[in-house]
Order: sequence, then C-alpha cells, then structure tokens
Amino acid sequence: MERREFLQKGALALAGTAAFSSDLFAAKKEKHVVGVQLYSIREDMKKDPLSSLKKIAEMGYTHVEHANYIDRKFYGYSAKEFRKILDDLGLKMPSGHTVMGKKHWDETTKDFTDSWKQTVEDAAICGQKYVISPSLDISMRKDLEQLKYFMDVFNKSGELCKKSGMKFGYHNHDFEFSLKLSSIKVYDIIMQNTDPSLVAQQLDIGNMYGGGGRAADLLKQYPGRFELMHVKDEIKSATEHIGWESAILGTGVIGVKDIIDMGKKSGGTTQFIIEQESYQGKAPLDCMKEDLAIMKKWGY
Repeated sequence: MERREFLQKGALALAGTAAFSSDLFAAKKEKHVVGVQLYSIREDMKKDPLSSLKKIAEMGYTHVEHANYIDRKFYGYSAKEFRKILDDLGLKMPSGHTVMGKKHWDETTKDFTDSWKQTVEDAAICGQKYVISPSLDISMRKDLEQLKYFMDVFNKSGELCKKSGMKFGYHNHDFEFSLKLSSIKVYDIIMQNTDPSLVAQQLDIGNMYGGGGRAADLLKQYPGRFELMHVKDEIKSATEHIGWESAILGTGVIGVKDIIDMGKKSGGTTQFIIEQESYQGKAPLDCMKEDLAIMKKWGY
C-alpha cells in the first residue's frame, strides 16, 4: 500500500472512530431515569414495605426515591439492609428525601452535626447519587440575609456530599413562589445563591402551581439547572390549602409531557420521578401503575 493511500485510509478510520465515540457520548448524555417517589404509596410502605416494593418492581419500575429516613433507618431498615432489599428486587435508589435544617449545622464549630454526616454516609451506602432536602425551615423564610447564609450551608452540604461521590439537592413546594423577601421570590434567592456544581435542583412541577410557579417559565429562566424532576399533574381541590391536588398524569392542568420534554431537552434533567399524593378514590398502587404506563406511552 502506498503511503498516501495508507494515510487516507487511516484518516477515514480515525474519523469513523471519532464519530462512533461521539455517538456513544451523545447516547450516554441523553440517558434518563424514570422512578417513583415512595411517598406516593406512603400508607402501603408503612404497613408492609417489602411487599410494596415488590409490587412496584413487578409493575416495571427500576428506580425508587425514598421519603422515610428516621434514626438511621429507611422504612425501619438499616442502610445496608435496605440496600440488599433493593438489590434483591432489581431496584436502584439514585435519590432520597431527608430535610436538612438548622439543627444539622453547628454554628460553634462551623461544621455539620454527626446526624447530617450520618445521613450522607447512609445515602452513599444505599447507592444514592443525590441527597435531596425536600423543604426549608420556616425560620429560614423570614429574612433575606439569613436565607442567603443558609444557602451557603447548602453549598457546604454539596461539598460534603461530593466527598462521597454524591450531590446535595433541593426540592421545592409552593411557598418558594408565593413568598418574597425584600421583593425577591424565595425560589430566586435559592437559585441565585447556590452553586450548580454542588447543589442540584429537583423541580416539582406540581407543587409550585398553587403558589404561582410555572415549570415552563423556570426551565427557560434557569436552563440546565434541573437535574431531577418530580413528574406530577394537578387538578382543582376543595380540600388542599393551595387549592390544587395531584392526579393521574395527563389529566390535569400542568401539561406534563411538554414540561418533561423541555426538561430533557434544555433543563439538564436526567431523573424523572413520578409522584402522586392524592388519588381521587383509586388505590395508590393502581395510580402508580397507571402513571408508569402513561410515561412509557410518552417515550420515557
């Protein structure tokens, strides 16, 4: 083979390899997870967590998100025990909800308490990638400078989680959009004072609705900031204090498919966690089965 021909063929082969690698990278980048927030079946989990998790796995779910961590136990099981239960059922738990409050930060030592360090340690044992705080102390919602200070604690929690290969995160409700401090929405204060490399945002697209928040607007305002999303729909409610309650996906006002498509395309979202807290007379487990079928129909 002449040198020129050899070089041309070599260049073509290299280009093909580069394109192949690029395709692999793109595929990896687009990979997403669909899971269920176990708070959706909270009464079932309270009565019989093992049977409930088995039913969730049989429906076709492969990922779950916990909402019960008390005294170093997940639904009554130690981190190692719960990890084995999940493994045996073919389930993974990339995220979980544990409120981080003022009691977890020691002002004297300027360090986290053992309680919060243990929370992070147990999350890592369970295989979590995200440690999500699902609310904010009421005491933190009264003063702008105090909230900014606590956002720095959020960043420090991100640094702590990073040491264990995880990321800290925050999950919104409705008050972040209805409440302002010094004329600034609480949610904007959170977004503007947390480091995206340390603190992930889990956008609950349903919770915010009653407080005036709209997911599409936020995805445009803060592109790439929402690594996780609570997939939820909302209908009018006569009993809930914010006037809305969650329902089967696609039956409410949220426009769920458009929002999750936006999240996947430009929001940086890879974790889509189904959550339904009200059931309109149906069994919670039946709702979870129906919600998953709808997500699959939408291509997720």
